[in-house]
Amino acid sequence: MSEKIEKEEVTSGSIVESSKDIDVKQAGETDEEHIAPTEEDWKNLREVADNIPFSAFLVILIEFCERFTYYGCSGLFQNYVQHPAPDSYPAEQPGAIGKGQQTATALGTFFQFWAYVTPVVAAIISDQYLGKYKTILLSSLIYVVGLLVLVCTSVPSAIESGAAFPGYVVAIILIGAGTGGIKGNVSPLVAEQYQSKAPFVRTLKNGTRVIVTPQATYQQMFNMFYWGINVGGLSAIATTTMEKNIGFWPAYLLPLCMFIVGIIIVVSGRKRYVEAPPRGSVILEAFKVIKIWFKTRNFDECKPSALAKSQPEIVAKVTWDDVFVDELRRALKACTVFCWFPIFWLCYQQMTNNLISQASTMLTGNVPNDIIQNINPFSLIVIIPIMDRVFYPLLRRMGFPMRPILRISIGFVFVAISMGYSAGIQSMIYRSPPNYEDVTGKVNWISAAYQIPSYVFIGIAEVFSSITGLEYSYKKAPQSMKAIVMSLFLFSNCIASILAFALVSVAEDPKVMWLYAGIGIAAFVCAILIWVIHGKGDKVDVEEDAIARDQGEMEEYYKKIGKDISTDKEK
Repeated sequence: MSEKIEKEEVTSGSIVESSKDIDVKQAGETDEEHIAPTEEDWKNLREVADNIPFSAFLVILIEFCERFTYYGCSGLFQNYVQHPAPDSYPAEQPGAIGKGQQTATALGTFFQFWAYVTPVVAAIISDQYLGKYKTILLSSLIYVVGLLVLVCTSVPSAIESGAAFPGYVVAIILIGAGTGGIKGNVSPLVAEQYQSKAPFVRTLKNGTRVIVTPQATYQQMFNMFYWGINVGGLSAIATTTMEKNIGFWPAYLLPLCMFIVGIIIVVSGRKRYVEAPPRGSVILEAFKVIKIWFKTRNFDECKPSALAKSQPEIVAKVTWDDVFVDELRRALKACTVFCWFPIFWLCYQQMTNNLISQASTMLTGNVPNDIIQNINPFSLIVIIPIMDRVFYPLLRRMGFPMRPILRISIGFVFVAISMGYSAGIQSMIYRSPPNYEDVTGKVNWISAAYQIPSYVFIGIAEVFSSITGLEYSYKKAPQSMKAIVMSLFLFSNCIASILAFALVSVAEDPKVMWLYAGIGIAAFVCAILIWVIHGKGDKVDVEEDAIARDQGEMEEYYKKIGKDISTDKEK
């Protein structure tokens, strides 16, 4: 493994800077000489993360503002559509449109589905045409228009005139398109701020020699990124309180104000961001490579160097290089791992629907049943720093860097535990007085505090599987297809939503207990299969991640489509 890594040149040339004034140190580079580790170094030295560039923190701030806005608004949609407007505030039951639960749930589900379909479209636009920064900026403008529509049609006069419902439909379409455009590009953008592609040896100030690896660095970056997401997600606590005590338009206005802050951050950091330039017909290139593979059943035969011998008549028209074929082979292998994630997200989604309904049949005191789900982001805010600063570094110090497939498998185990525990709590509810199994619209004498471990276990599962999924999809994607591959990972949420629709008939008392048990068992089986089928990928994780281009190769790669990125960089 080390022989190939030693041949890799650690360079920042594979990414084009958005400004000539950007300090290379902000992109994760230093003035030190990057010496590749030897086989002996791999045996004796521990792995550590590199310094995180400042521009990455700017991108994390952007994601925080967007998630603050998204969760702050979407957390209100069910009550907003389902219940009629109250006579005054504070309200016993906040509402606005009064279309009933079925309409509210249907539109809410559409919004979730739409928000995870649009990243694929936005990723194609980004990787092929506009680039990540411009796509995020354009998506932000669409997003803010949707928020303005939502705020303006939620004022009392608009609700009375009947403008709230059409305004809501228009708003969720625009907001879903906007959030998809941001979601599909902001996660690869944060990782692109770090440019080193191969491990190197560093001597610390105390004289200790360590191996700085992209794997440990990306792991830390995505942990920070996910932490920012969950801090932003706590906005639902504020907005649900505002909807109950003041009304919906102020509750929607708060996320709008935060999103404007996010746009300011996007624009103010435009000279600092580092991003790969869009390359044009990258999807067409991928399909052409796959077409040749179907004929030859050998990716090496798809490389221009091989085609020059086997099919010299077409090599002049080939717009990809040998590295792209290796990258595509690596990405397709990674996409097979994504196929298991719909089961993970199906378990995760119980937190936003069935577990809330479960809490409504339990004693919650003065706490609304839909606020209890915020235990999940609270737990992640605590768990992520512990994992990032203590657990993972301790394992690396012990010579056991936990590679991605193992982490994903462990995450599936924890989400299975969460569902098994939830099934047990549901059984306890059915055995509790005074209503026992007849709990529809009623409350049994059992504390909702029993639910806390369910949310914590899901949080632990997210740290192992969800964060690692983002990291894995970025690392394994071709350099010109980062947003596309990461959006395919996010698309697994859509498949989970379809599965959830199929299971609606059992999402009711007393069948729901078996729903929890069934999907929990499915997740546990998936955990085993993921490790058995994909576990060997951890052995070549570092070697695969080292597939990259140096500056000269990058320039030649873009010249194949008539684009001179050396000129772009000078500008």
